[in-house]
Amino acid sequence: MKKGILLCNLGTPDAPTTKAVRRYLAEFLWDRRVVEIPRILWWFVLNLFILNFRPKKSAALYQKVWTKDGSPLLVGMQSLGLKLAKKINTPVEIAMRYGHPNTEKSLKSLEDQGCQDIIVLALYPQYSATTTASSFDAVFSHMQQTREMPSLRFIKDYHTHPAYIEALAQQVQQHWQTRGQAEILMMSFHGIPQSYIEAGDPYEAQCQQTAKKLSQALKLQNNQWVCSFQSRLGTQPWLQPYTDEVLTTLAEQGTKMVDVICPGFSIDCLETIDEIAREGAETFCSAGGSELRYIPALNDQDSHVALIDKVLQSEGGF
Repeated sequence: MKKGILLCNLGTPDAPTTKAVRRYLAEFLWDRRVVEIPRILWWFVLNLFILNFRPKKSAALYQKVWTKDGSPLLVGMQSLGLKLAKKINTPVEIAMRYGHPNTEKSLKSLEDQGCQDIIVLALYPQYSATTTASSFDAVFSHMQQTREMPSLRFIKDYHTHPAYIEALAQQVQQHWQTRGQAEILMMSFHGIPQSYIEAGDPYEAQCQQTAKKLSQALKLQNNQWVCSFQSRLGTQPWLQPYTDEVLTTLAEQGTKMVDVICPGFSIDCLETIDEIAREGAETFCSAGGSELRYIPALNDQDSHVALIDKVLQSEGGF
């Protein structure tokens, strides 16, 4: 059977405008996997408060990171998909869980190309129901409307895959070779509510395992690295320690330089380019630090293409 690869990621607005961001946030924040608050209560909160105020603010942030070719996440995913398809000589389509190209369109493209055996890889190295499972939900939703389903294989995670850890380590080492090594390496992951972990989500444990493996690959002492969580929303407790609070504490304790990598982000996006590289640097320096240096995601580098190829071979049976 002809094989095809579906690479999934979170998504992005179609444009850095209030209208486009509102449409994107409405789809994203209405996902039951993302927000588990009872629907009636959440409908009022989302439509009367969040969607009336947040889109304008978020649009202004997207305008800062938008490129001439479009959203950094979409541009990076498109380039990565093309390079992977060339390397493995197999049809590859990208799918955004929210926004475009959506999962249905990308799956139909693979089916139109005659792919009867489809491997689904969500580019979240650490599994969470809020991300990986939601992407899988979109695949299942499409297949419910399909008369003749292709064979499907899902890769759940690759948070400790040797090729993934090696690619991250090389990214950090290349940064150190050109700019020197900072006092602390921070590994900042996207946060989720603590209650999701208590309900059984393995995300926190997998983030910690990734951080530990990467620190070992880099031969770091325990006082040379820290694992933290960013992007919390609302008043309920999220995974801790919080990235912004850790940066403040490090600066107040006399740390002058911090390197930050975000291992959970496969492609750079608003949460890395703006929240970490800009806001994080402002937080650190305003508390007394001298410099925060963001280490880019793997993006469409050859090392990322090779990593995905190895994950497909070893875990997807490709």
